[in-house]
Amino acid sequence: MSRLDDRFAALKAAGRTGLIPFVTAGDPSPGNTVALMHALVAAGADVIELGVPFSDPMADGPVIQHASERAIARGVGLGDVLRWVGEFRERDADTPVVLMGYLNPIEAHGFGRFARDAVQAGVDGVLVVDCPLEESAVLEPLRAAGLQQILLAAPTTAPARMVRLCEAARGFLYYVSFAGITGAARLSTADIAARVADARARAKAPVAVGFGVRDAASAKAIAGFADAVVIGSALVERLAGAMAVDEMAARAREFLAPIRAALDAP
Repeated sequence: MSRLDDRFAALKAAGRTGLIPFVTAGDPSPGNTVALMHALVAAGADVIELGVPFSDPMADGPVIQHASERAIARGVGLGDVLRWVGEFRERDADTPVVLMGYLNPIEAHGFGRFARDAVQAGVDGVLVVDCPLEESAVLEPLRAAGLQQILLAAPTTAPARMVRLCEAARGFLYYVSFAGITGAARLSTADIAARVADARARAKAPVAVGFGVRDAASAKAIAGFADAVVIGSALVERLAGAMAVDEMAARAREFLAPIRAALDAP
């Protein structure tokens, strides 16, 4: 059992919906990334999705694009991200950490080397946006090392392909709530509830829903039919410019507390 498997099993046993906040590593302050990760856990995060800064984040909207640009401008690279996860593990051995990013930094690092370094640091899974299931053989060294590849599905996914995704899903299946980029205000739970329910019935892993989740109300709506809720752009936007540790932690707590409460409400 991986940390992801353990955490989702515990959530299911408790009848709770998971909360997965996304932040970009190195933003708003590279020196405070580890402190921010601990603040997210203190605010109720069940899993942390940590974005690896990349110069061409094609799936992301302006908020996360700008966060990546700020981190890159401060010299943040994949090696820093792995080091920060390792430092996070010195105090937190239980909270799963998933790296979200793109294939290029991993390929540049070397697939085998990345797999070894990530496992040693304490990474649990990778969500590689531009490496779909059909091309995922290239990530076999990561899976062989014990990293779980988080796969993406969407309302536009063809039924036959959805069957394959559900069969291959490990850790959790990330269901994108609409066809578009992160941060867009287009969430319509009525359009996706039946599709997510079908995915949950078929998948060998839990199903988390992200894109368009911005507040307690939208998170609560998703909680009615998903195993977990991913919230990214709204949180990244909220944290922007918070350079001091205390301010960063306070903003994370104030933003996530009502979402956590909404997810836990009967």
